[in-house]
Amino acid sequence: MVGAAVGTAALVIVLSVFNGLEGLLRSLYSSFDPEIKISAESGKSFVVDDQFLLELKNLDGVLSITEVIEDNALVKYADAPTIVRLKGVSDNFESQSDIKQVIKEGSTRLTENGIQYAVLGNALQQILSVSLDNDFYSLEVWYPKKQKGLTINPEKAFNKGFLRPGGVFAIEQEYDEKYMIAPLKFVEKLMNYENKRTSLEVRTKQGYSIPNVIKILKGKLGEGFKVEDRDQQHESLYKAIRIEKLFGFITFSFILAIASLNIFFSLTMLGIEKKKDISVLYAMGADKGLVRRIFLIEGAMISFTGAFIGLLLGLIICLLQQQFGFVSMGMQTSIVQAYPVKIDFMDFLFTGLSIVIITLLVSLSPARTASGLNLKDHL
Repeated sequence: MVGAAVGTAALVIVLSVFNGLEGLLRSLYSSFDPEIKISAESGKSFVVDDQFLLELKNLDGVLSITEVIEDNALVKYADAPTIVRLKGVSDNFESQSDIKQVIKEGSTRLTENGIQYAVLGNALQQILSVSLDNDFYSLEVWYPKKQKGLTINPEKAFNKGFLRPGGVFAIEQEYDEKYMIAPLKFVEKLMNYENKRTSLEVRTKQGYSIPNVIKILKGKLGEGFKVEDRDQQHESLYKAIRIEKLFGFITFSFILAIASLNIFFSLTMLGIEKKKDISVLYAMGADKGLVRRIFLIEGAMISFTGAFIGLLLGLIICLLQQQFGFVSMGMQTSIVQAYPVKIDFMDFLFTGLSIVIITLLVSLSPARTASGLNLKDHL
């Protein structure tokens, strides 16, 4: 029973940690990723005009649409170069995005008094040694020109523009070391995109279901466009987490099965010790079915008790971790100090069912052995 309880508690805790990690990623990405993202099914960009945007904005559930041009570019700051993911956004980005929640320094302004600003990730700021208070240096952005032939003169091979560093955000390493946000007009001119966009970011009206809005958008756009919610934008990552969670469940179920062997041996020894008592039951008129049920009930009592204690212990540990964060990540640079935990009662249900099924299965053989005793040999 103790082995079943400990194994059950361990399984519940591991599954809750996977839930917490998935929830943490969702909360982090929600500050950067749009509720709905429209992009081309094939190719890097698609044509967007005022009529097209107006038709999309008039659809049910659509609150606003942010135009986006996104591509790799070379950025230099005080002779320190690096490749960044340059994301140009339209003027409504600041008011419609949740990125304000993760601003570490400066602000989300992109244009002010005719000056164009950039908002960059925390790790990217460190790589370039960017200072928001230094007015003598600007971010120098380079992007290759679309032209035939080769040239060794960088002035002719690249478009160049300048941005003032205006803010720094901190989300997680993938974004912090790669992304730099800039005004759409600046990026449009730098990359010669004209009326092309790499994506449109849609914010929904309050009270509208995102899946329903996606369905409406797909009906309007037709084929040739991808319309994704936040989970679909990181589908491979979330799928990997779910696969790891599944294998964690399978692994700990095997551990529970091994721990349940103690129940098998206990019931087997009980059958050996109680041979005379079983023979007395037969002599009193009991049949084999009754003896089997007695041993199965004994196994069920052990399994239910172990499952209940394990589930309760796991729940208490998860609640304590949520409240106090006793188990830390062990890294100073981690996003959160303690392991995130999220309790999902479906995990408790499946864990409880698995331990009950496993222990009942291992009880079958001792029950059959006990019911197969010969009455004459033990009286």
